[in-house]
Amino acid sequence: MRLSKSESDHTIVITPGEPAGIGMDVCLASDALLPDTLKRIYITDPVALAARADLLGLTRSVRVLSDALDYAPGHLNILPCDLGYAVQAGKIDTRSGPYVVQCLEKAISLWEANPKTALVTGPIQKSVVNQSGIAFTGHTEWLAERTHTEKVVMMLADGDLRVALVTTHLPLSDVPHAITPEAISATIAQTLSSLSEDFGIAKPRVSVCGLNPHAGENGYLGREEIDIITPVIARFQSLGHLVQGPLPADTAFTKQALQGVDAVIAMYHDQGLPVLKHSGFGHAVNVTLGLPIVRTSVDHGTALDLAGTGRADPGSLLAAIHLADRMVRS
Repeated sequence: MRLSKSESDHTIVITPGEPAGIGMDVCLASDALLPDTLKRIYITDPVALAARADLLGLTRSVRVLSDALDYAPGHLNILPCDLGYAVQAGKIDTRSGPYVVQCLEKAISLWEANPKTALVTGPIQKSVVNQSGIAFTGHTEWLAERTHTEKVVMMLADGDLRVALVTTHLPLSDVPHAITPEAISATIAQTLSSLSEDFGIAKPRVSVCGLNPHAGENGYLGREEIDIITPVIARFQSLGHLVQGPLPADTAFTKQALQGVDAVIAMYHDQGLPVLKHSGFGHAVNVTLGLPIVRTSVDHGTALDLAGTGRADPGSLLAAIHLADRMVRS
């Protein structure tokens, strides 16, 4: 079977992530469920992937590519990246750090050669990458630096529930200092743009959470809402955008509050993501907005205790692949 030109122009590149975790497990499980018309290339160590397939009792026709142009549908196509040691499922090793980053570098190289490439990333063990001597905050920050992107926005999506973050992987003690008019404004602007361009929402409506309990209680529980957040929201409203808030985060996610809302903007990681993961864990998708490359990711971690057991759920990876495919075609 040969792909038509319109189909073959778009490629989904998948990096399984931490080799000791469930990344390879869910790649193997999900690939068998994807149509041949969806062109995807995995960047991983073929020997390690074959060993994991044997451990899981899975059979898949593997094609190791010397170049992305060698792609052939009907196979699990791998662009090889040498791990350098025999990985054991569930047992982390700091030698995986350089490998994880090298896989990402190869993925970016494919995108640089073909801008119609989207990236889907599996879960990584950030601590292991850092222990290997490579400073690494997370995929989102690494991709922003690698693509020379000044501002990106981390969004998680589960159907119609979407949560975007003003700050991402920061200690909670650092969050108040990072809540600036510039950061909030950039997050709102990028979220509105992506909802329109990537999700096809003509006139998106966005809710913005406050930082403090009860959105500051009119200044009695903090002034960030009055001094920083409200003026930014007012500016977007004056431009005709449907932006509301600041809302108390403890009620911003109720069924009534979410009616007609296309995205909620949270001030920090653990303000918005627990709600979304409670409702959609296992089939939600992490999306990085603002990058020149489409990038989606799973909503879960490495789950070392599940690696190699056959109990890892590929649902989030499948959702991430399908969303990346829709976005790269938009």
